[in-house]
Parts: sequence; structure tokens; C-alpha cells
Amino acid sequence: MQKLASQIHSFVSQNIHLELILNPKDFPESPFDYLFYPSKSLAIHCVSFETLIDNPAFFQQIGLSLAQKNIKVVHIWEDIWQNKRAIVESRLMSLFGKSDTIPARLTQVQRIDKPTLDKFLIDNHLQSKANAKLKYGLFLPKRYFRVIKNEAILHEILAHDSLLVAVASFSNPKKFIREGQEYRSYEMVRFASYRGLTVVGGLNKLLKKFIEEHSPDDIMTYADADWSDGTNYEKIGFERIELTQSLIFQFDSETFMRGIADGNSENKIYNSGNWKFLMKLKK
Repeated sequence: MQKLASQIHSFVSQNIHLELILNPKDFPESPFDYLFYPSKSLAIHCVSFETLIDNPAFFQQIGLSLAQKNIKVVHIWEDIWQNKRAIVESRLMSLFGKSDTIPARLTQVQRIDKPTLDKFLIDNHLQSKANAKLKYGLFLPKRYFRVIKNEAILHEILAHDSLLVAVASFSNPKKFIREGQEYRSYEMVRFASYRGLTVVGGLNKLLKKFIEEHSPDDIMTYADADWSDGTNYEKIGFERIELTQSLIFQFDSETFMRGIADGNSENKIYNSGNWKFLMKLKK
């Protein structure tokens, strides 16, 4: 087992006791290890930088191929694991159904400011902050802190009167002509939950408040295909539009960080792209 796969499996096995199949023979060929947990139909593809893949469609093809077998695959890149490990571990726990759950009915929707949004995204979202005009948060009042079982989280928040448990941010509207009609379209730029917590119905509650205040004709958003096929968006009314082209990054072997590549970039890496979704609201 390669080093990255060993580290990820060590974390999973400490918290979840499931059968592991290492590198199933019927999986797409890859120089990187697969950790496959058949009881969850979940594969973790452990992508190290010992090998750079010069094929923009490589990770997309793996995801689409395994989806045909009803297997969800998550591509965990070495730099993301090293630089944002706490967030990755939280997302893995959620995928395995091991996060604390909070019903959205216990929460309250409030508008939040940019510093609050930015800090929350830095702490809880793999892609960190992004510019957005309209910002909403879900707050859990202190009287409901009892639903949180995670002692580390409780230790952090006991002095607070409420806890910001999820955020959603939106762009300004843009006008589009589609099917001969004009549409006021917004983008949901980011959605994130507090590490270690899953707010059941949280995104739907945030969207309802946003729709109530701004009456959009439609809302567009993206799901990172390295992590998600976006099925949860479809469950709340979004329509799957397309899988976008892979994004191209430049990897810096000294800083162990990535940035958007330009035409002269070396050490290029290609992710799985994004699933694009659209919620149509215009009657």
C-alpha cells in the first residue's frame, strides 16, 4: 500500500470498522491505490504526486466508469490531504455516515457578513473562500447544543450563545435568454457545513430563504466531481446539466501547493471537473 493510501486507511480504520478491498481487479487501471469499502459502495482513490497524469480526462473517466457499477469514487489528492486534512477527515466521516446530525428545524437562518463567511469557508470548505454578494448562515441556538455528541466540538462552542453550522453564498443576478425568455439567474457559489456536523435539510432551508427574499428565475451551482456526483442536489430540485472539462492546476513541489495553470506551466495536474446543476423556478 502506498504511503498516502496507508495514511488515509489508518484514519478510516481507527474510526470505522468495515471490510476493505485494496485495488479491486475490476477497477479502472491506475498508478494510485484504491481503497474500496464494498458495504458502502465507496472507493477512495489516493492520488500522490509521485506520478503526474498527462491525460485531462483520466479522473473523469474513472468516476464515470465506477458510477456504471453504482460505486461512488472520491479522489483524494496528496496536497489536499496534507494541507486540509481536518476538512478531508470530516468529509470522509460524513460519507461513511459517522457525522453528528442536526435537523434543520432546530436552526435559524440569518444574513452574515463577508468576514464571517470567509472564516467559515477557510475552516470548513476544501476550496476555501470565494467572492459572493449574498451570504446566509444557519445558526444553532445554545439550547440545542445537546444534540451535538462530538466532545471536541462541544469544547469549542460552550462559551457561545449560538453556533454557525452551515453557510450558503450567492452571486448577483445575471440575465440570460433561454428558450426565447429572459431569466434572472443566480449562482450558488459555496455551500459548506461545520466540520464533523451534517445539517439534515440545511441546504434546502437556506435555499428557501434565499428564494423567498430574491425570487430568482433559476439558481445554478456546481459540485466538485473529485468528491461528489451531486445526487443530493437532484434530491432538492436541481437538474443535472453537464460535466465540465477538467480544471488544470500547476503543482509546486517545494511549497506542496497548487495554483491555476497558465500556458507555460510545468507539473500540470488535472482534476475531475465539476457537475453543473440548475434549479428552474420561473413559472
